[in-house]
Amino acid sequence: MDKSLYIAEKPSVAREFAKALKETMKSYDGYMESESAVITWCVGHLVTMSYPDAYDEKLKRWSLQTLPFFPPEDRFKYEIIGSVKKQFQIVSGLLNRQDVTKIYVCTDSGREGEYIYRLVEQEAHVEGKERRRVWIDSQTEEEILRGIKEAKDLSEYDNLGASAYLRAQEDYLMGINFSRLLTVKYGDYIKNALAMEKNAVVSVGRVMTCVLGMVVDREREIRHFEKTPFYRILATYDLGENNVFDAEWRAVEGSSYFQSPLLYKENGFKKEEHARELIEKLKPHDQMVVKSVERKKEKKNPPLLYNLAELQNDCSRFFKISPDETLRIVQELYEKKLTTYPRTDARVLSTAVAKEIYKNIKGLTAYAPMREKAEYVINQKAYASIAKTKYVNDKLITDHYAIIPTGQGLNALNGLHPTAAKVYELICGRFLAIFYPPAQYEKLALVLEKQQESFFASFKVLVDPGYQSVLIFSFSKKKEEETEENTGSDEKDVDEKLRAALSLLKKGMPLQIKSLDMKEGETSPPKRYNSGSLILAMENAGQLIEDEDLREQIKGSGIGTSATRAEILKKLVGNGYLDLNKKTQIITPACLGEIIYEVVNCSIKSMLDPKLTASWEKGLTMVAQGDITSDEYMVKLKGFISRRTDYVKQTDGRAYLNRCLSYVRNNYPEKSKKKTNKKM
Repeated sequence: MDKSLYIAEKPSVAREFAKALKETMKSYDGYMESESAVITWCVGHLVTMSYPDAYDEKLKRWSLQTLPFFPPEDRFKYEIIGSVKKQFQIVSGLLNRQDVTKIYVCTDSGREGEYIYRLVEQEAHVEGKERRRVWIDSQTEEEILRGIKEAKDLSEYDNLGASAYLRAQEDYLMGINFSRLLTVKYGDYIKNALAMEKNAVVSVGRVMTCVLGMVVDREREIRHFEKTPFYRILATYDLGENNVFDAEWRAVEGSSYFQSPLLYKENGFKKEEHARELIEKLKPHDQMVVKSVERKKEKKNPPLLYNLAELQNDCSRFFKISPDETLRIVQELYEKKLTTYPRTDARVLSTAVAKEIYKNIKGLTAYAPMREKAEYVINQKAYASIAKTKYVNDKLITDHYAIIPTGQGLNALNGLHPTAAKVYELICGRFLAIFYPPAQYEKLALVLEKQQESFFASFKVLVDPGYQSVLIFSFSKKKEEETEENTGSDEKDVDEKLRAALSLLKKGMPLQIKSLDMKEGETSPPKRYNSGSLILAMENAGQLIEDEDLREQIKGSGIGTSATRAEILKKLVGNGYLDLNKKTQIITPACLGEIIYEVVNCSIKSMLDPKLTASWEKGLTMVAQGDITSDEYMVKLKGFISRRTDYVKQTDGRAYLNRCLSYVRNNYPEKSKKKTNKKM
């Protein structure tokens, strides 16, 4: 009897497929089988790329003479990973069984999952089988069955497979060539400079080195930042009955200080004496006149749904956990059927999912923290028109839609770690928020005048919280409840009593000045990256853009992918190039990392450029979309590696490094002598 073989990426996923098929399965070593189906699994990667010495034993020794290294005729060698050789043999045997006529590829639906299966098939030398690709967004039974029913021929994913191979080959060629190149050229220099016990290995990676550069550049901005003092003038007004507010002076047109060189900016003086001169000029400090009153209403829509980068950023902010830990948690939620596929860059839903979204919402009525909120959405039928909003857009989805709750698997909640339960609640809140109305504000902008000098005050009142009421969580603290609308703004929130008093103000009215004071301030350096903001900066090709709408407008190919960014950060910390404060999640360079930065800067500087790294990622996307061929991409890659290798061979950066070394070491007086050196 002909049988179908289902290959999952993990044993746990294989078990979910077995449940969905509802066949009587017998368990064997490394697989399950029924009368019509066989289910097996990988355990992550079973196959890896061979080191250069597999091509020629002489390449085991690192030498400039053997660089650049490219496999002959671009025929890369692969080998079975020793620790999982037994499972590979099981999977290989099943793939080649005569009674197996159809293969369902059920590895993770993405570039890396595609690569995992295709390597196994390649090394198992499978021929003459029908192969179907199962592409699912969650592990619920209905989604698994849909994925099997709608599975397409594997050949339709050949471009994605080609992109996956190229990504691995690119990382391999850059890592092997540039790590060996810079280690041979400068390894002894680094060892002596830092008094290291072991030889220094310069670990270079397409994405990893770029991220190192981002962190070092930010740290140097902070070090070199010079605080600039400035002096503002604030007027305090008394409306009676303890209704007091402040307004700030600005040198707008008409002011005697308009565009004056005495100013730091339009709202501050460079020197204290000039600020005091203005205060004296405005005596007596009795009254000002209301020059203008502007009232308007404003709406703020719910934020877009979570992709992995946005979720990692919020988990770093709320729970102080690393992106790697966030990915582990959201992968667990996915495998327990609680949420959809985690490794996604999309922040919207597909049209097809929007049509069925009622089921997800209905399921959350059984989830206590969100019960009332989900019931509101259902009772209002707020989901009915969601397809017409910005939260549904097929054009913004490549592999998977945003991370949302499935509404299923709630029995698994009791077994979750408390942090994982909070992450689930966060995802549910962000999901339900899109079905709520906008938050509504009343804004008031005042301009007051005395002797042609203008003072400004603006106020904001939350009239209707709308979706914000959904984003108050069981774990929320007052500080965390501050919304994006309330941070980084000079608008003041006011209570109802002051609001009522302000509503009576009209143009031309005199206001009593309670006091006129000078306030000293100073400019602030840029903030250090934390683990979450660094992931966001990687997603946006090196730009840390905090405004959500602007992020969506400029979004393109970032640095790395949603599946790899957390692992890259983890590797940089593990290599001793970056330091991660686990309590605050703040990331800073380590001494070794900053020396490596300088080595790369004087030899292959472009590896530190986020835009270049993003362009390589964009090229991989173009291969996946069929816009360019693998051969075209490889020609450009080999040319880049060859040119940079030749340049490093012909130059000597030690004079430059000598100038940099004292600067670097002076910033790490308590540097640890423990170094991590790993073979590339």
